[in-house]
Amino acid sequence: MMSPTPQQDEFVNEMVASREFFARSTRVLEENDSGFRPQEGMMTVAQQVAHTAQTLDWFIEGASRPEGFDLDFEKHARALEAVTSLAAARQMLETAYANVIEFLRGRSAEELARPLPPGPVMGGQPISGIVGAMVEHCAHHRGALTVYSRQLGKVPPMPYGG
Repeated sequence: MMSPTPQQDEFVNEMVASREFFARSTRVLEENDSGFRPQEGMMTVAQQVAHTAQTLDWFIEGASRPEGFDLDFEKHARALEAVTSLAAARQMLETAYANVIEFLRGRSAEELARPLPPGPVMGGQPISGIVGAMVEHCAHHRGALTVYSRQLGKVPPMPYGG
């Protein structure tokens, strides 16, 4: 097995931090909050977490296959309809983060520098560009979940503290 490059370590560290920030800022949410949504038509707490996991998987899949990213967003949204448990969604997210880290550790610097497939999502950018996109997407949803937490009368902790 190859030794990780400093760049790989940096990418992995960004994802580890993202995972920790997400967990910390959403830890006030409990299983009985799973079905909460601020209004009809919005994702529930459990669906927000599951969507975050789904999107991590989506980025890895899109970076790994010649045809690039699956843009059937209606199909992805339908898959979330079945998610009703925050605990299950959190497990999905933990697995997705682990898969991202495994993906990053398993790629050489040359592989991470290769361009993503052509297309409307990051087409032609280096594969490593998905790291920033994943971190931003996770931050977006952890922020949404802190708003959900406040609407539930809970005070979410700062994601960057202990």
